[in-house]
Amino acid sequence: MKIEQIYTGCLAQGAYYIESNGEAAVIDPLRESQPYIDRAAKGGAKIKYVLETHFHADFVSGHVDLAKRTGATIVYGPTAKTDFPAHIAKDGEELKLGNITIKVLHTPGHTMESATFLLLDENGKPHCIFSGDTLFIGDVGRPDLAQKVGSITMEDLAGHLYDSLHTKIMTLPDDVIVYPAHGAGSACGKNMSKETSDTLGHQKQVNYALKAATKEQFIKEVTDGILPPPAYFPQNVAMNRGAIPSLETVKKTGLRALTPDQLELLAESEGALVLDTRPAQAFKDGFVPRSINIGLRGDFAPWVGTLIPDVKQPLVIVTEQGLEDEAVTRLARVGYDNVLGYLEGGINAWKAAGRQTDTVESIRAEEFCRRAKADQLHIYDVRKPGEWDAQHLVGATFTPLQFLNDHLADFDREKTCYLHCAGGYRSMVAASLLKARGLHNVVDVAGGFSAIQCTDLPTTGVACTKQAAG
Repeated sequence: MKIEQIYTGCLAQGAYYIESNGEAAVIDPLRESQPYIDRAAKGGAKIKYVLETHFHADFVSGHVDLAKRTGATIVYGPTAKTDFPAHIAKDGEELKLGNITIKVLHTPGHTMESATFLLLDENGKPHCIFSGDTLFIGDVGRPDLAQKVGSITMEDLAGHLYDSLHTKIMTLPDDVIVYPAHGAGSACGKNMSKETSDTLGHQKQVNYALKAATKEQFIKEVTDGILPPPAYFPQNVAMNRGAIPSLETVKKTGLRALTPDQLELLAESEGALVLDTRPAQAFKDGFVPRSINIGLRGDFAPWVGTLIPDVKQPLVIVTEQGLEDEAVTRLARVGYDNVLGYLEGGINAWKAAGRQTDTVESIRAEEFCRRAKADQLHIYDVRKPGEWDAQHLVGATFTPLQFLNDHLADFDREKTCYLHCAGGYRSMVAASLLKARGLHNVVDVAGGFSAIQCTDLPTTGVACTKQAAG
C-alpha cells in the first residue's frame, strides 16, 4: 500500500495518490492530469478511481480530464449531482482498490454532498481518513458556503457538521491518520494548522471544534468570525459540477505570444485586464499603465480570485521570462481560463516599442519613518483583520486588501496615501489597484509592517500599539 500526499503550497491544497497491487486512486486532484498519470505509470498501476470529497470552491479540480484520459470512475458522496458521468456512492459503500478498501462516509456540513473516505488496510483495519473540508488539522470546514442552496442556513450546516464529526469521524480509533484537503492559508477554514496531517486522537485533544462541549457551543464557535468568502468561490463550484475543459485546451490560447500592439488591441477591444505577475520591486520600476500586480511568488491564485471577481474576465499577462506557462497554469487552477496571451519579451519589449510606462514610488521603512517625523502621514494598512488586531500603527486607516474594491472612497485623492502590509507583497497589489482606478498619489512601504517595527517611530506620533480591536 502506498499513500502520497501531493501538497500545493500556493493553494494550501492537498491531493492524494493511493496505490495497492496495481490499482490506484487519486483524491481531489488539481487541474493538471499528467503528474498523476506519470505517478501511476511509474508504479505500473492503473488509476481506477478519482475520488472527490465535495464540489470544491477554492480550486478547479482535474477529475473530469483525469477520468477521461485513464478510464477511471469519478466518485462523489451521496446527494451530489453532476453534469458528467460519475458514481454517486451510498453512505457506507466500500470500494475495492487492490488489497485495500476505501469506505465512503457521508459527512455533510461543509457542503451537503461532502464525503470522507476511510481507508481500511489489507487486514481491514482503519488506517487513515481523507477528510476533505470536513475536518482540518486544527479546524473544521466553514459551514457558510452552501447556505444559498434552498432554505438551509449557516447554522443548519454547522449542525450537520457537528453530527458528521461526532457520528462518523470521532468514533474511529485514535490512531487513524487525518489527511485533510487544506492547510494554513486556505480560505476554507479560519484556524488551520500549518501541519498537513495528524492523528485523530491528537486532534480530539487540540482542535477547538472537536472539544466543544455541546452542539450549541460548536455551532457558535464554528460560525463566529467567518470572513466573507472570495468572490470566485461559487463560480468554481459551478465549474466543478460541469464538464471542465482540459488544462491543455486552456493553454492553447493562454500561451499565445503577443506583441505590444496586440496586447493593447486586446485591452481595448476585448476589455482585457493586464495582469502583471512580476515581483513587487520589479513591477514598481515600470509597468503597462493600468496593470494589476499580483506576483507569482506569493499567494498568487487566491489573490487573483479575491480581487478579480469574475473568472471569465479576459486577461493578458506580463511575466518574468520563462514563467508564462506557470502563470497560465496557476490561473487555470482557480478557473481563470480566459487568458488571451502574454506579452512576448515582457516589459522590456513594451519599453523597446516606445510605449509609455507607469511607476509606483516605493520607499524603505527608514524613509517612511523620516517622513512620518516631518509630517502627518495618511497611512493605510491593507493587512488582514487578525494582523491589525494584534498590532498596528496609531492613526492608520484599516483597509484590508480583500475588501479594497469596496472601499475606494476611503482613500483621499488629494493627499499622498502610504500603503503597507506585513512584508510588501500585498501593499504593491493595493497600489496597483488604486493606480488602475485613477488614484495615482500612492506610496508603497517596502518591507511592510515587519520593517516598520524596526524603526524609531514612538517619538513621531505614529507609534506602534497593541490593541484588542481596531
